[in-house]
Amino acid sequence: MQSRPQQPSNPESQPVRLRVLSVVIPAMDEEDCIESTVEHLHLELRLKGIEHEIVVVDDHSRDGTWEKLSQLSHRIPELRPVRNDDFPGFGRAIQTGLEAMTGDAVVIFMADESDDVRDVPRYWEVLQQGYDCAFGSRFIKGGGTIDYPWLKMRLNRMANTFIRLLFGIRFNDFTNAFKAYRREVIEGCKPILSPHFNLTVELPLKAIVRGYSWSVLPITWRNRRTGVAKLKIREMGSRYFFIVAYVWLEKYFSRGDYHRKTQVADLSAADVEH
Repeated sequence: MQSRPQQPSNPESQPVRLRVLSVVIPAMDEEDCIESTVEHLHLELRLKGIEHEIVVVDDHSRDGTWEKLSQLSHRIPELRPVRNDDFPGFGRAIQTGLEAMTGDAVVIFMADESDDVRDVPRYWEVLQQGYDCAFGSRFIKGGGTIDYPWLKMRLNRMANTFIRLLFGIRFNDFTNAFKAYRREVIEGCKPILSPHFNLTVELPLKAIVRGYSWSVLPITWRNRRTGVAKLKIREMGSRYFFIVAYVWLEKYFSRGDYHRKTQVADLSAADVEH
């Protein structure tokens, strides 16, 4: 039987209200667009009355990205520029941002603003309903893409179909980084292994396999207008496969050791014994 979007853990109880949203943005050589991305995001969240912080992680940029962020932080106090002091890598930059965040939940957002800032408050509302995760899909009714490269689209659909069938999950957009998680989900998905773009698959797969609730909503995406895409398809194939295989082995062979409900049950049993 295929897995479907999961309801909040305690649908009959009042969900715990989230107070602060963190938005984590990895940025490598994005001086041409990072300023407008932060400004648009900040304006949208401020208009919606969402208390927030924007954590932009400079991932070893060789241009003026860090200088732009430093200047912008004087005008937007909610902006928190940090640097990835580890080896460069999309996944490492996001992990740096996740460690630095102080909010109750997080949205991972792209520096080129390929995803729509108006979808961020919609994610926030889903989490406020009690869901642990909010996943967007560009490939369901109401979603869409603009100027998606043909080859990249074909590879995207093939990869997502493979993952969907392998895990029996009715979700079709794992490979997009733009998703939202409550803080406890990020903690529950550790250790995070992916140093590169395969993190986009690791987080949602682990969240689902480990028993966190999730909901899907349509989102829109458009190709970047400035800069150069950082994803190198030839380099990422084996890395995506590794992380998918890793989570698949956890799902079918770990006997639920990492499942959230199992962890709670084991802890309760230990308390009783003592």
